[in-house]
Order: sequence, then C-alpha cells, then structure tokens
Amino acid sequence: MKVAVVILNWNGKALLQQFLPSVVQNSPEATVYVADNASTDESVPFLRKGFPQVKLIQNKTNGGFAKGYNDALQHLKEDIFVLLNSDVEVTEGWLRPLLAEMEQDKQLAALQPKILNYRKKDFFEYAGAAGGI
Repeated sequence: MKVAVVILNWNGKALLQQFLPSVVQNSPEATVYVADNASTDESVPFLRKGFPQVKLIQNKTNGGFAKGYNDALQHLKEDIFVLLNSDVEVTEGWLRPLLAEMEQDKQLAALQPKILNYRKKDFFEYAGAAGGI
C-alpha cells in the first residue's frame, strides 16, 4: 500500500520549521506532502529550499481546513492518506502500527494513533475531551 502523509499549512512557517523535520525523518514508509492553503508568509520558499524531498501542493485559495484538505487530496494517488496537523511531532515507527492494522483488517476506513501532549509527554493530548488521563 502506498501512503501519503499530508500536512495542511497556512502561514505556518514556524510550525513547519519546528515539526516537519520529525515527520520527514520518521516517515520512511510514506510520501510526505505539504498542502499549502495560499500562504502569504515565507512557508512556500522555506519548503522549496529546505525540504525539496517534501512534495508541495499549492491550493489557489485558503478554503479553511476541510476544503484545504479536499482540494489537496484530489491530486494524490496513494492508497492511504494520513492527515497530520502541522503542530505534531512524530516519533520513530509511528506509522507502522497503523499500517499493520490497515493491512490486517480491510474493513478499516479510519484510524488514529494515541497522541501525547507535546509539553507533558506522560499525558495524552485531549483537546478538552477526556481530561488528559
């Protein structure tokens, strides 16, 4: 199965600088894409110069989160899309368990890994849902 890791970006050069290196380094199973949502900062030149191995999709307008991803994904040919926020640091081997589950159970349509809090790595990131337990 071919895998695309897709990061939506809008004026997020600072986040790309901080978090994209971990994605590139720890995602050898995938093609990494940044879908740029018509940024007006230096995101696009930064990507072109610093990450030529990352495929850049340039959306013509900033249609927000859902439209931004929908506009970008229609250009991809991979079998599996991983939609990854631009403020996520991934670790070595993060994709393997997900891909193994997808391979094992052909009925699966969506998965999500556990996400740890960036500043408190002993806690799950919960975005207000479960209290970080």
